[in-house]
Amino acid sequence: MGKVSVSNKQRILIADDSEINRSILADMLGDGYEIIEAETGVEVISILREYDNHIDLLLLDVVMPQMDGFEVLILMNRYHMIEEVPVIMISAESASSYMERAYELGVTDYISRPFDAMIVRRRVLNTLVLYGKQKKLVRMVADQIYEKEKNSRMLINILSHIVEFRNGESGMHVLHIHTMTELFLRRLIQKTDKYNLEQQDISIISTASALHDIGKIAIPSEVLNKPGRLTEEEFTIMKTHSMIGAAMLEKLPIYQDEKLVTVAYQICRWHHERFDGTGYPDGLKGEEIPIAAQIVAIADVYDALTSERVYKRAFSHGKAMDMILNGECGVFNPLLLECLVEIGDVIQKELKISSVERYNHQALQNISSELMKHEELSASERTLQLLEHERAKYHFFASMSKEIQFEYSENPPLLKISDWGAAKLGVSNVAMNPYKDEEICSVIGVENIRNIDAMVRNTTVENPIAQCECEIMLNGSPHWYRFICRAIWSSEEIPRYQGMIGKMTNIHEEYSNMLKLQEKASLDALTGLLNHVNAKLQIIKRFQDRPNEKYALIIFDLDDFKRINDEHGHKYGDAVLQYTADRLRKSVRENDIIARAGGDEFLIFFSYQDHLETIVQRIFTSLTDVSDDRSVSVSMGIATTAIAGLDYDKLFHRTDQALYAAKRKGRGQYQFYNDAMKGILSMVSAIDSVEEEKRTNKEDRYDFKRVL
Repeated sequence: MGKVSVSNKQRILIADDSEINRSILADMLGDGYEIIEAETGVEVISILREYDNHIDLLLLDVVMPQMDGFEVLILMNRYHMIEEVPVIMISAESASSYMERAYELGVTDYISRPFDAMIVRRRVLNTLVLYGKQKKLVRMVADQIYEKEKNSRMLINILSHIVEFRNGESGMHVLHIHTMTELFLRRLIQKTDKYNLEQQDISIISTASALHDIGKIAIPSEVLNKPGRLTEEEFTIMKTHSMIGAAMLEKLPIYQDEKLVTVAYQICRWHHERFDGTGYPDGLKGEEIPIAAQIVAIADVYDALTSERVYKRAFSHGKAMDMILNGECGVFNPLLLECLVEIGDVIQKELKISSVERYNHQALQNISSELMKHEELSASERTLQLLEHERAKYHFFASMSKEIQFEYSENPPLLKISDWGAAKLGVSNVAMNPYKDEEICSVIGVENIRNIDAMVRNTTVENPIAQCECEIMLNGSPHWYRFICRAIWSSEEIPRYQGMIGKMTNIHEEYSNMLKLQEKASLDALTGLLNHVNAKLQIIKRFQDRPNEKYALIIFDLDDFKRINDEHGHKYGDAVLQYTADRLRKSVRENDIIARAGGDEFLIFFSYQDHLETIVQRIFTSLTDVSDDRSVSVSMGIATTAIAGLDYDKLFHRTDQALYAAKRKGRGQYQFYNDAMKGILSMVSAIDSVEEEKRTNKEDRYDFKRVL
């Protein structure tokens, strides 16, 4: 699959399994277009999805592997790609049945091989011009529809605001009802399909809700705006507004067959009915009340409670919720009460925002969405370059990571695997519908695919990540892999599952790598020997595993190492340490534990039977007596578990005392620990304590001055 850099040229996708055919077509079209190539039908769908259908023309061959041209057209129709991308079918088949089927599936033109370059160029140009004009016409119609819808909403809102103005209310009541009705409907659709509501019903019912109190225009103002409690007679008059509003809509000379008018009538007449039959005007109960009226009823009560009126103060959100849920405002549909609880926080947040601003913001979003479809105002060249940059960066990191990365789109069902990952699994890097791809099913397994798919679909927008472990077949043998996936959800108010991205890792390799990292972390960076901490852990484990053996610990350091550093520099000093480490490796057995204890100090831990001093002498000589004139002088201390027991800290302490005694005797000496050294240790400890106290006092004075 070839790719070229982003430009402002029109983009043409050439799909043919023959490279020479693709090359011929590209040469015929010349340099005036951006050419992308695909050699299989699966690649065609993958590219259309990758470019989000921003392909200006598809030249499609009939005969291709994995998926032929007709199958591509079927998928393009199923997922509405054919509406966005014009297709010219190119084939050596000139039979009328082929051409007829191609046109039935929506191709714009059909060119038979062999073909003339001028004919190809002219038909390509004609198709591009035709679709350009068609898109422009669609935009003009969309603009007119949008303006018509906007004006209709505006007139309804003006009319309802007139009622609210006469009612002495804030004027926001209608917009609040619209907002809450929409929120209720979206939540209800998520919870149940009992009411057969679709997306278009949300717009119709929310718009019709603006007319719920239109009948109040006929109520006398002294009743409508009375600050105190209404008398029985006044309340009877007030209740007539629902019937008056319904009658006004019923007597409209036109639009009686429009769904908006029908729904508005239901809302006007029955938004004061209650689920237990105690409402008015008709005493309907339960599902006798249309769902649109039920929703507006509960929204109307909530906004009335939380808004200030001439006859009452505003209640808090919490108080209003309690009153509604406790039945103080009448009985409502239990399902709607569940919705109210679930969207309560959202309602509170939405109504804090000015509903006018919210409506304008939504209108701007609609305009933006429509404008994004315009060719003239589509993504700029810079934006396309950035997208191409991100795409290239993704492919680069995917190849460098040496991981099996994948992405799956739901619409159409397309699986893409990173190139390195596909090679590792021995499958193609693009597959249509994993359930039906023989390669993918043979490696991953249908049951595993089904379980992974179900696992990811059960995630949420808030927690979109899931993982599991599956046994797959790799090169004919089973391997356990960990799948880590992230679901992709749409940004709509009712999120829609769109697919997933993820990676799979070999659990055995993952564990091995972890051990290698742990092993690397346990080593001294300069010498490659164990560091002191990990040497200590291994020695303690040796004590636990084999407590009956005799053990010895050697600690040695390099004589005059400070002078070596001072005279020759630290780089030379590092080389001396590395040289010593190499000599040390050659001086011990495979099971002995050796480490750099810190600075120029090294340790050796080993088990022995007899002749300990012979062993020590051999190690000492191998470190110091070499024939290449690079010998080093070391001082060495030795202690055994016979005098320290299986206590590492005590053993190390005794060995350190022996080393100190060896250094007091002069350069190039080794010394075994004996009890006479206890006195030396006490003296050294006392000297160290005095020096530490002096150092602490000095630091304290320094800190004190800094504070001052």
